[in-house]
Amino acid sequence: MMEKESRRLVNCATLPICLVLIGLVYATFFHSNDTILESWGNLSSEKINIDAVDPQEFLLRRLVRGDDRVQLDSNGFSCRADVHTQVCVANKPVRIYNKGLTVYVPSDSDQPQVKRIVKPYARLEDETAMIRVSPVQILHGNNTIDPPTCNFTHNVTAVVFSSKGFTGNVFHEFNEIIIPLFITTRHFRSRVRFVITDFELWWVQKYNRCLSHLSAYEVINPGTDDGSVHCFPGAVIGLTYHDNLALNSTDIPGGYSMFDFKQFLKESYNLKINHVSEIQKPMLMLISRRKTRRFLNEDKMVEMIMELGFQITRVEPEWMYNLDEFAEVVNSCSVMLGAHGAGLTNEIFLPTGAVMVQVVPLQNEWAATTYYGGPAKEMGVRYLEYKIEPEESSLFDTYGKDHPVFTDPKSIISKGYYAFRSVYLDQDLKINLERFKKTLIEAKKIVESSTPIN
Repeated sequence: MMEKESRRLVNCATLPICLVLIGLVYATFFHSNDTILESWGNLSSEKINIDAVDPQEFLLRRLVRGDDRVQLDSNGFSCRADVHTQVCVANKPVRIYNKGLTVYVPSDSDQPQVKRIVKPYARLEDETAMIRVSPVQILHGNNTIDPPTCNFTHNVTAVVFSSKGFTGNVFHEFNEIIIPLFITTRHFRSRVRFVITDFELWWVQKYNRCLSHLSAYEVINPGTDDGSVHCFPGAVIGLTYHDNLALNSTDIPGGYSMFDFKQFLKESYNLKINHVSEIQKPMLMLISRRKTRRFLNEDKMVEMIMELGFQITRVEPEWMYNLDEFAEVVNSCSVMLGAHGAGLTNEIFLPTGAVMVQVVPLQNEWAATTYYGGPAKEMGVRYLEYKIEPEESSLFDTYGKDHPVFTDPKSIISKGYYAFRSVYLDQDLKINLERFKKTLIEAKKIVESSTPIN
């Protein structure tokens, strides 16, 4: 009996000591504001010497794998490229010279200096986009000439990317910048500073809430400064890209998914509605286009939508510029309806269980599914599509049913993107209301029967 009491006393005395020790260890290794433990992810396959961990070095290391990680560990610098993007990582002090968009990365060895050119925008495969992106020069290794002296010294990692490319189109803004930026930097827990080349003030203002939730620091615009040098303890040049409006959770530090990205958007834009069942009366958002793929009988469509019991909000392109307000409007909707086009990217703000209805013009099936239909499922959004018949396209009146536009579309498509665009992207739509009504009825049934999953 005395032995049991003695053990109990030892346990009770040991617990407070253990708690103090845990606190000391945490304070020693995780003294920054970053919650690094949350970004460690699955470490079972990797042996890590905790005593040697530098928080920034560890987080940078998680951006690379395989041979790239070996290279980063051996000389503090690695670069990789695929069909979509180039990403270089330095886990040692770097100097960024604003005037020439030059990044100096020293070497611990006698390695001669090597020059790399990176265009930090995630659409390498598209020459039209990349011609608008300024190159960043990276000088890695030692040189007889010392790098320029630091004018500003920062204590967080630099992340360098371009705000040019296809910005101005909301699909490309999310697809090539915002989602890749989340993939690349979320695990840093705001302990990064963005250096934005090809600086577009309107774009920074539009996405200020996203930027400020990924970085606790003001962005740096190298274009307004013709000679200063910013010094950082490490850097990432370029952004990691996975797929169209997509995140591959198995290839992201911390294992983030589209669910996590949507949660990030909810926090950034203070969105209140989590599930479509929280909306009392079905609200349908109709995206109205002005130039191409217009609904020629849009007023009649609106009448039918209201007759089916929907409340309706009709939005035009300029509404989408103020994302702080527009995101909240989208989040209050049960159904989003629009012809294939960039505006459908806003499905990302819909509550879980909502429905996105895409009207698919002739010969746009692949793009409709690839860019919007496929990603919808990962967003927790139900996807319906309405494929128009030839008679519902303005091309029918323009060319006639016997024209190769209808009988041999491959002959048009084979001429290249611009030939395809001038025909199949520039068509307008006159919807068969009776046929389309079935799709809307199905959408209404889905949202009215949808329940949140605990």
